[in-house]
Amino acid sequence: MTKIIAIALLTFLVFTPTAYAQSTNIKNATFAGGCFWCMEGPFDEVKGVVSTTSGYIGGKVDNPNYGQVSRGETGHAEAVQIKYDANKVSYQKLLDIFWINIDPTVKNRQFCDKGSQYRTGIFYHDSKQQELALASKEKAERKLKAKVFTEVVSAKKFYPAEDYHQDYYIKNPLRYKYYRFACGRDQRLEEIWGKSATQTH
Repeated sequence: MTKIIAIALLTFLVFTPTAYAQSTNIKNATFAGGCFWCMEGPFDEVKGVVSTTSGYIGGKVDNPNYGQVSRGETGHAEAVQIKYDANKVSYQKLLDIFWINIDPTVKNRQFCDKGSQYRTGIFYHDSKQQELALASKEKAERKLKAKVFTEVVSAKKFYPAEDYHQDYYIKNPLRYKYYRFACGRDQRLEEIWGKSATQTH
């Protein structure tokens, strides 16, 4: 009996990590959609999304802080980086969610926030993401019948934002909802994408 238990334990230790590795396929997706507070929630709701992190990307300053970025001193954009299980949710699905949560028809701004730090962007992590991102941008332009200013660029180093920015919409729901309403975000999203856009928040 002891020998059988030992063999069973050994089998578990040897094969379980492999089985787990085969059952998960964690990848990154990085999107800039204006204020990062507003970009976490729509992805947090998606089955297969492991985590969302607000942060900064696309600039030339190492380890930027919020003050620097918000003043437009770094070249970085506010963004959200998503860890997702590609076996459970596709990158295309994440792209679809991204588009209906932004106004891609304006340059270097989103809603009430102005400046390049609030530009929209898709930061791809491999050639397949690049291909899908470019195709989705073309699709958005056809649908909207307007120029789309969203940049599609290779992802460089992503810097997580300060702790108080993470999950802001959960930690400070009243302030978050007030900001979102005062900024006119949902009103504009519905104008562009219809009621389906405002149902993702």
